[in-house]
Amino acid sequence: MCSLVQKYNVPGPRYTSYPTVPYWDIHSFSGKKWEASVQKSFIESNNQEGISLYIHLPFCESMCTFCGCHKRITKRHDVELPYIYSVLKEWSLYCNLFSGRPTVKELHLGGGTPTFFSPENLKVLINGIFKRADKATAYEFSFEGHPNNTTKEHLQALYNVGFRRVSYGVQDYNETVQKAIHRVQPFGNVERVTNWAREIGYISVGHDIIFGLPHQTLEHVMTTIQKTKELMPDRLAYYSYAHVPWLKGNGQRGYRDSDLPTAEQKRRQYEKGKGLLQALGYTEIGMDHFALKTDALYNAVEKNELHRNFMGYTASKTQLMVGLGASSISDSWYGFAQNVKNVEEYQHLVESDIIPIFRGHILTSEDEKVRKHILNLMCRLETSWSDKELYFDDLSQVLHRLVEMLNDGLLEMSEHRLKITEKGRPFVRNIAMAFDLRLHEKEMETRLFSMTV
Repeated sequence: MCSLVQKYNVPGPRYTSYPTVPYWDIHSFSGKKWEASVQKSFIESNNQEGISLYIHLPFCESMCTFCGCHKRITKRHDVELPYIYSVLKEWSLYCNLFSGRPTVKELHLGGGTPTFFSPENLKVLINGIFKRADKATAYEFSFEGHPNNTTKEHLQALYNVGFRRVSYGVQDYNETVQKAIHRVQPFGNVERVTNWAREIGYISVGHDIIFGLPHQTLEHVMTTIQKTKELMPDRLAYYSYAHVPWLKGNGQRGYRDSDLPTAEQKRRQYEKGKGLLQALGYTEIGMDHFALKTDALYNAVEKNELHRNFMGYTASKTQLMVGLGASSISDSWYGFAQNVKNVEEYQHLVESDIIPIFRGHILTSEDEKVRKHILNLMCRLETSWSDKELYFDDLSQVLHRLVEMLNDGLLEMSEHRLKITEKGRPFVRNIAMAFDLRLHEKEMETRLFSMTV
């Protein structure tokens, strides 16, 4: 395995979209094209499946040095309501595009730190959203909670407006690692908020664990998972730390590259952690995720309904996902659009009745086909081109790029089908990259992505 790690440990996308953001055709994109794609998607999807909402709440009281998200560090809480009113104004701009009243199937609060906001203000946000929308029959609302500042009042307030899933960022329980990433949170804090959520009635509690962090050893990973056993979250995100300080500014420069585990050490951390999680009864779901058999993600895999978008893996698919808030990305299936990242610019544009996007991409027919293949690989670990709707002219080039991976036992291939083997699971990003026509059209800029291992 080590030789394969050395061979395939290259920079690569995580494929929450195709094309990936660095390869969007921003020159042919326009706000009018984006709005037309949203209107088309809404007509096709709202009555059948509903839509998804992702709301980005960017504020944090302190900087976590492992984090690659867009955030604003502040201890001023008077920013909460003005920002919420801007998000609700943006939502009204989208609702004005729709041909009817939207039905929301999925809603996720991400950040930043959503629990930076008070419970009362979070209720203002959610109640404001549903002044102009309805909840789907089988809706799923989730949020990201910080173990150090999530209160029982937060959990109860969000439960009262429909939330049933919460995830907590654990990362690692070792104090040296926590200090390096500026995220010190004792196990007792995680235990408390996990138990509160279950007492209130949340049906799924998730924990995020990261391997490959500065100063992290194999023993640290093992200890973190042993402590996780005491709480048995319903699902786990088990991520490789993405070290891209050249993209994320000073936030990831609080330690030296030599403080990070090597690629081989990271792979051992992943393999050992995976084995321990499976021994506890968790099943690996797609890439980076594990779930108990009682969780909706596991059931989605069993029903072949697992989906992946900018919110990560979800248990059901919606064609239209609207991203609200600074830096949020929306997906109409026919196109992508990203909001401006600066909070003040975002608020100014919204108050000027402008949907605050600054870049995007409208998919070509070839993009749509390739996107389906990459989604199949990321969600089902296989894909097929027997259907002419999934055949594209450059497929022969893709298959040629896969020959070496086939010889290395990472996949099995027949005339019209490809399946990733158990040996190939850690290299799903590399296999998906073979389908990425836009990546191969240009010389890949290695500093755009984290390493695949």
